Amino acid sequence: MFALRSLSRFRSAHIGYAAAAQFHATSNCSGAKVAVVLSGCGVYDGTEIHEASAILVHLSRGGAEVQMFAPDVSQMHVIDHGKGQPVEKESRNVLSESARIARGNITDLAKLNVSNHDAVIFPGGFGAAKNLSTFAIDGKDCKVIKEVERVLKDFHKARKPIGLCCISPVLAAKVLPGVDVTVGHEEEEGGKWPYAGTTQAITALGAKHTVKEKNKVVTTPAFMCETKLHLIFDGIGAMVRDVLKLSGK
Repeated sequence: MFALRSLSRFRSAHIGYAAAAQFHATSNCSGAKVAVVLSGCGVYDGTEIHEASAILVHLSRGGAEVQMFAPDVSQMHVIDHGKGQPVEKESRNVLSESARIARGNITDLAKLNVSNHDAVIFPGGFGAAKNLSTFAIDGKDCKVIKEVERVLKDFHKARKPIGLCCISPVLAAKVLPGVDVTVGHEEEEGGKWPYAGTTQAITALGAKHTVKEKNKVVTTPAFMCETKLHLIFDGIGAMVRDVLKLSGK
């Protein structure tokens, strides 16, 4: 009896595995080469890990070939994520920290060449506002680091899609004047959109903030909204699908 039950479970597991394999085998294979730019590891001082993971899952499902990049610079500071406070006398490197998310397969952003990729995507996290730019300190008067500015301008000039999550649309707003972006809603709505004030800075930068999920430069609010994780995951999926579609692959 035990052997029969075990065999039955094995067959059920095998059927489930086969069904999953068939699903992924029939997924849309775009063949697009997509660069993903990270800003460290951890929401308060680097890349938002859930957003990065969601982007990578959706790119994989879409059949994209992914290469991850990060700048070889020091973080603005290091945050104890349990306490939400800076750690005194500790310094970390953005490229080294980003390698945690990339499982070691990370490349210096200085080596990203637009001719080798069909699209680029920037996950969110405070690293975009602290390590890729000075937005967290300087707001509309911020500076974007040289390599990030180069990458955004190169992809925009080449008419290749740029995907931006959460707070990272401020990067495009700063270096691509007049671009349409979204970081969510323009009012907090009782705490649902806790970072609503960011929209004012985007307008001050000369960009156009729009309350929608799809733009010429493709953006998604992600964790700018206090909502359920699966909805954030789905919104990122919509952004990724639009990026792949616009890549023409």
